[in-house]
Amino acid sequence: MYDYSTFFTDDGNYSPIIYSDVMHFIKVFLATLYSLVFILGFIGNGLVVCVLVKHRNQSNLTDICLFNLALSDLLFVFTLPFYSHYARVGQWTFGDFMCRLVSGSHQTGFFSSIFFMVVMTLDRYMIILHAHRVARYRTKRAAIILTVLVWMLSLFVSLPDFIFTQETEESQKFVCDYPKETKVWEHYNLFTANVLGLVIPLLVMVGCYSRIIPTLVSMRTSKKHRIVKLIICIVVAFFLLWAPYNISRFLKFLQERGKIPHDETWEKNLMKSIIVTQALAYAHCCLNPIIYAFVGEKFMRRALQLLKKFVPGYSRDVADRRSTVMSRSTEVTSTYIYGGQL
Repeated sequence: MYDYSTFFTDDGNYSPIIYSDVMHFIKVFLATLYSLVFILGFIGNGLVVCVLVKHRNQSNLTDICLFNLALSDLLFVFTLPFYSHYARVGQWTFGDFMCRLVSGSHQTGFFSSIFFMVVMTLDRYMIILHAHRVARYRTKRAAIILTVLVWMLSLFVSLPDFIFTQETEESQKFVCDYPKETKVWEHYNLFTANVLGLVIPLLVMVGCYSRIIPTLVSMRTSKKHRIVKLIICIVVAFFLLWAPYNISRFLKFLQERGKIPHDETWEKNLMKSIIVTQALAYAHCCLNPIIYAFVGEKFMRRALQLLKKFVPGYSRDVADRRSTVMSRSTEVTSTYIYGGQL
């Protein structure tokens, strides 16, 4: 979570800048977008969790990774109501303990989501290009061990947020941020977000899928173009949603370091850029269930069956027709992208 109070406080080099129009934009735009992302992310990822829990006896490595990806996104979106309130009222009102807990959980959810996407990408690469070598290693035990390692790594990377963020009073308002004496951790936060949260995952995706796509194209299937488009959508969506936010934060870092001259217009535009790109980046957790789960034939069928039981007025005939259509259109996709395990 980016702390917007840095735009409105004096850093010792120039006078405080207060933009009432930008502050109003923050209160309205961020509060609304965070609430929307929370609702959509909770519904989508919650459905993924419910379906996989119900069919846990039939789970495999892919299912376990999907389950943990959904848990990561749920952990991430559960922090957004706190930040929505933070943006709306302009100060932190939940106390020091919740400041540390929400901030650390936010980072843990972010990194674990990214790491599980990387794991799933590597798994697709191995199962498509080296199926005969890795098939015996794709066991439930291996998946559980891998899951524990990913959560431990995510927690370790996020430890500074649990330890060093705190509720402090600035300009007669309480903020949840790193105190001035530990501002070095903001640089650590920026570094990990850019390197572990964008550059390395993007390189892994591009590298793996650049090898997967030629293999798929060479296969004799009429659906191969749809599969290739899906893969491209996965990479492009990840890059377009996360890269602008990371770039905006890096530009703000350069400005704080004096590498970019301070200008009132630039300051206002940069702030709006961070606000908008952050909202877009956070929306990625709403797309994960669609990209990684709902394209699977078996998963879609299970999800429709679950909806028939719990959604009032949900037509059995409509659900069956949708299930049939989705099964036909995603049969090849789930076979080659998800190893037919969903």
